[in-house]
Order: sequence, then C-alpha cells, then structure tokens
Amino acid sequence: MQVLGVQAGKARKVMMQGRSILTAMNKTALTEATAVGHLGLEADEQADPSVHGGLEKAVYAYPVEHYDFWRKALEAEGLGGIDTALAYGSLGENLTLSGVLETDVWVGDVLRFENCALRVTQPREPCFKFNVAMGYNTAAKAMALSGFCGFYLAVDVPGTLQAGETFTLVPGPRRASIPERFAAKMFKHLR
Repeated sequence: MQVLGVQAGKARKVMMQGRSILTAMNKTALTEATAVGHLGLEADEQADPSVHGGLEKAVYAYPVEHYDFWRKALEAEGLGGIDTALAYGSLGENLTLSGVLETDVWVGDVLRFENCALRVTQPREPCFKFNVAMGYNTAAKAMALSGFCGFYLAVDVPGTLQAGETFTLVPGPRRASIPERFAAKMFKHLR
C-alpha cells in the first residue's frame, strides 16, 4: 500500500448555475513532506466546515484504482480527452492511495505511515460541489451508485506525510465497514 499523491487546496469561489459557491474541492499536489495535525494537512482548507474537516474528517483519502471509472464517466458525458483534469486531487482527496479500497477498510482501522497514524472514521458523502468539480450534474449520483466514495481519516498521531511513502493497515474493531456505512447514508438520503 502506497501514497501516490498528497494534495491540499485553498477555498475559492466558482460559478455554478449562475451563482457563486465557495469550494476547496480541486486539490493540488504537494511535492514535499507536509505537516499533518489533528485538523488535517497544514496547507489544506475546507470551504464548509459544517460538512468537511474537523477532527473526524481531517483527511480525505481516495483509491487511485477508481480513477479509470471517472475517466470513463467523463468520456460518457462528452468530456473525454481531459485526462489532465483528473490529476491526483481532482476528486477532492488529500491522499491518493494505491492498494486499499473502501471494501478493505472498516471504521476504526488505522493507516500507519512512517511519521503519523490516521484512523478511518467514515465514508465521504457526495454533494453538489462534486458535480461542479467533475463538470457534469450526475457525478454525485454516479459516486452514490458506484460506492467509489473514498473515506475520511482522523489524525491519531500527528506528523508528516509525503507522496511515495508506504503504509500498513492495522485492523480496528471491525464492526462497521465503509461500504456498509456508505450504503446506509445513501439510503437515508434517497428516502
């Protein structure tokens, strides 16, 4: 298991359907080791702290294995040929991970890196800002239907993170899997 990318973003205003919204969705690559504290990456911002960030959603991780799904979804929407638009961080993630999927992690599992430890807390719930970032109006629905949601992490041991480093998965209590939690949240929203 490896960290392929570490990304952060600043909140900025973008136009969506004729209105201005604040978002920090599109993250950019950090090329050097970056500090991670209890509230996340030092260089990162959240536009709406009521739904992103905080102690339980300090860092957002996303499996690189799903990037092909999103490239194909963009092509199906007539937005193909923009692979550069799907650089690591394009899905809003702070960490682009290889070798670990949502089906591999449970709430309470710990990802142990060389200089810090992050605990799995919950799946990401897609919102309308994901549609804006992806450039089409059904991207959040595609995430909900695919289950390719990624997961949030709390910072148990602050330290530093850097692209290229490996990590281990330390099992937690194994009571609730990320797919189970995601399905329950999506069912609640669809009722």
